[in-house]
Amino acid sequence: MFGRILIFLITFSSLNCLAQQTTVAGGELKKFSQDELRSDLFLLKNILEANHPSLDWYTSREKLDSIFSATLTSINDSMNEVEFKNRVSAFISEIRCGHTVVRSSRSYSKNVARYRFPLFPLSIKLWEDSMVVLSSLVGKDTLLSRGTRLLSINGRDARFFVDTFSRHISVDGYGRQFSNQLVSNNFGAYYKNILGLDSVYRIAFINSAGQQADTLIKNIFPLSKKPRAEKVSTDSIPRLTRRESKKLQLAETRRLNVDSASKTAYMLLGSFSGRGTASFIRSSFRKIRKSGISNLVIDLRSNGGGKVSNSTLLTRYLSDHSFRVADTVVRSSGRLQYKKHIQQAWLYQMGLFFSGRRQSDGRFHFSQFEKKIWEPKKRNHFDGNVFLIQGGFSFSAATLLLGELRGQKNIRLVGEVTGGGYYGNSAMFIPGLTLPHSKIRVSLPLFRVVAGSSRPKGGGILPDIAVPPSSEAIRRGIDPKMEKIKALIAEEKK
Repeated sequence: MFGRILIFLITFSSLNCLAQQTTVAGGELKKFSQDELRSDLFLLKNILEANHPSLDWYTSREKLDSIFSATLTSINDSMNEVEFKNRVSAFISEIRCGHTVVRSSRSYSKNVARYRFPLFPLSIKLWEDSMVVLSSLVGKDTLLSRGTRLLSINGRDARFFVDTFSRHISVDGYGRQFSNQLVSNNFGAYYKNILGLDSVYRIAFINSAGQQADTLIKNIFPLSKKPRAEKVSTDSIPRLTRRESKKLQLAETRRLNVDSASKTAYMLLGSFSGRGTASFIRSSFRKIRKSGISNLVIDLRSNGGGKVSNSTLLTRYLSDHSFRVADTVVRSSGRLQYKKHIQQAWLYQMGLFFSGRRQSDGRFHFSQFEKKIWEPKKRNHFDGNVFLIQGGFSFSAATLLLGELRGQKNIRLVGEVTGGGYYGNSAMFIPGLTLPHSKIRVSLPLFRVVAGSSRPKGGGILPDIAVPPSSEAIRRGIDPKMEKIKALIAEEKK
């Protein structure tokens, strides 16, 4: 009983801290009444209990109920969308499901530019006990240049920010690599929306002489008048065709570079979704075979998942053994409830109808993924040295591949712990639901996926060769993961 009370008090206290931010600079957000917000919260809880396959996978129903009660109590007045979303995300994160994510309303997302300013002045890379400057918006800033290690911001250290912001980020199990990466990409936004921006920031840091120092900086505001831009003739600038533009965009998410001299191929695969992904994988391995490549590097650091069929296809080109996608893919029922609030509910209901059947254990199984045995590709299969680069954004279908190939004798996983769970996740079909008053959206996975029942539960996939981030690498602008792989390839050639 004491444990439940303690959980309630801690959660209620943290939510009250979030309530301090009542306005968003740059525009006034609409407020919703206490009754409307409590109604949305009750509805969300009912929808999750009726449809989510893994509510109690990591957190007991008793604890979730206690956290829900604390969240409900904290809604003691009208609130704007940002304030309410903070409370909802803190509640949802306790499910510990990386695919159950809270998103802003479509209206807010469409008009977010109105609330952009002021801006937190630094872009920061954050991990556990470290903060490092990536860039500064402060004009002609020489003190806080790229790679500068920060000790604190207004007396708050890296651990404070990691702990505070991660409470609002949905992750698989107990790992925090994904949330660290996400905060690093959006530090200013998390600071603004969760803590509320301060008027001035005292920054404690390590200067170029290796000594502790401090400085004061302020938020960034837009110029009152835009400077008149000089007219530049575009006659000599060739315009890209639609096809060329699309090709450039694709190169940002997937590409293959072959170095014939070192017999090494580098493949970037930022997603398993997108038109042409399967064709790209097939053509890449055909080119790799024809080029006589002996070392293959596949960068999955930004791969958040996508189509399982494409993840499976890539696995077949690399695996030396037959495999299944997962041990179990299951949910308690073949029917969706609260369809009125679930986007394209009819389509997902049809998917459930055709995807599986109730089995002897009383649960509804997506048997295609449980029973199908996949064999390695014979044509264009790669048998050389493989280096798979992974990190906090390696998620979902990417972790299915990494988890299956981990331990294979010619494959090494390089980088950091994955954000996606090694044991499994909740995914496959992921519709979105919209709360009727606030219009906040929440993604809703429909199947529990146990990738490997004998694997440890609760964390991501550990790399074979750990290469953590460092302030020195950031300062020098180098990729330590790739540098490590190049060194390994060179060493093996000796």
